[in-house]
Amino acid sequence: MQRSYVHGYDERENIRLQDQAMALVDLLHHDTFFPAGSRILEAGCGVGAQTVTLARNCPEAEITSIDISEASVKEARKRVSAAGFTNVTFQQGDIFKLTFPPAYFDHIFVCFVLEHLPGPVRALKHLSEYLKPGGTITVIEGDHGSTYFHPDSADANRAIQCQVDLQKKAGGNANIGRELYPLLDAAGFDAGKVSPRMVYVDASRPSLVEGFTKNTFTAMIEGVREASINAGLIDADSFDRGIRSLHRTTEADGVFCYTFFKATAIKRA
Repeated sequence: MQRSYVHGYDERENIRLQDQAMALVDLLHHDTFFPAGSRILEAGCGVGAQTVTLARNCPEAEITSIDISEASVKEARKRVSAAGFTNVTFQQGDIFKLTFPPAYFDHIFVCFVLEHLPGPVRALKHLSEYLKPGGTITVIEGDHGSTYFHPDSADANRAIQCQVDLQKKAGGNANIGRELYPLLDAAGFDAGKVSPRMVYVDASRPSLVEGFTKNTFTAMIEGVREASINAGLIDADSFDRGIRSLHRTTEADGVFCYTFFKATAIKRA
């Protein structure tokens, strides 16, 4: 059975996703545009962290955003409405049980969803059934294996690996970003193009120090503390030293790097 993932499953995670979206808008979405009149499916919108940008960048497109969580859909709808956009329709639903006609959408947008699914190729194949021949899919994922920083820290790397191991145990893949091209090819898409998007953070970029290193990445790792310790992956002292080391990278002489991958591909005729 496919495991369902719910973006923004608690208030802390909700806030982290919002911080991530705001910090990464230019990096991930400077080229996220779809033509006027297009039908776009956002599969797995979560709390709408990416939906606002999608609506802003494609004001004359018809966007349908779905998520399995009714609470997340409610939050996403509220956020888009507060931003003043009226070109998004929300639905609560499972991406594996969609009710749209075949070949209904011109474009599909999937952001930070595949990493949580045991069968990403199956998900992509299923979504392609609702995409018109020649239509496009855009997929964005991170890759925890791309993380490096200064000063380096064995404890910080162990804490990060805990998140990778826990996600793998749950059926997901925190290092999926590097796999997007073969995944799309296996799912039946053509002309795949993958663009690595590195987040580079030093003291000259204070908005990213706060918005990404502290409030996005380190907050995410902090969120798995208890689960990591309870699973026997690490002891409490080592984990806490790792978190302190990640915060150390936000000081005046610190540097933090992480890479996202953005893929676009065309449905085979």
